[in-house]
Amino acid sequence: MTTTQQDAIYATLFQWLTVGRFVPGERLKIRDIAASLGVSTMPVRAALLRLAAEGALSYSPNCGVAVPKLSKAEFDDVLQIRLLLEGEAAERGALRLSAADKQALCELLQAMAQALTTSDAKTYLDANEEFHLLLYRAAGSPLLLSLIQTVWLKVGPLSNRLFDDNSALAVLNHAHDDVMQALDAGDAAGVRRAIERDLFVAGQFLRRVCSAS
Repeated sequence: MTTTQQDAIYATLFQWLTVGRFVPGERLKIRDIAASLGVSTMPVRAALLRLAAEGALSYSPNCGVAVPKLSKAEFDDVLQIRLLLEGEAAERGALRLSAADKQALCELLQAMAQALTTSDAKTYLDANEEFHLLLYRAAGSPLLLSLIQTVWLKVGPLSNRLFDDNSALAVLNHAHDDVMQALDAGDAAGVRRAIERDLFVAGQFLRRVCSAS
């Protein structure tokens, strides 16, 4: 087992958490994950323990590794931090996007719209993550991006729950449309507002499934 393999497995599990591949309260079975990745259990166990040490997962000797549940208060705190970090990254990114970047955002927007028509959670969430990452990477701040991705670990496991409510599916892409309109108008502050609206609207649906305490 090499350090490169360990890092690759960690990165994969990190991404799976941020796009809701695992759900809150789920106990993660090392053997099953290892089998799906085609690797031994050792690097998977190391990656899960690393994520637990970073607070993305919970670990106990008796229960193993599990995805934590968020209380409403914890979710509210995370959402406020996301609004600050992602709003800033969106506004900075809007000023630096290339024409190719904007075209890629358009294609991702179309992929998300199609996924919503078929209630395809995986395709939607994967494209949604890429949409946001492309915009935030353009900001040119690796530190800001790292902070955002760390916060995503807290709420990513809730993401699939958006597809529990058809009323959510009807509005999820509206703010992304607003992002593209603001980009076309050269309105970086408008891009920031649209991203903040996106996070807030999705947050209202996700908050309902958080525990009271």
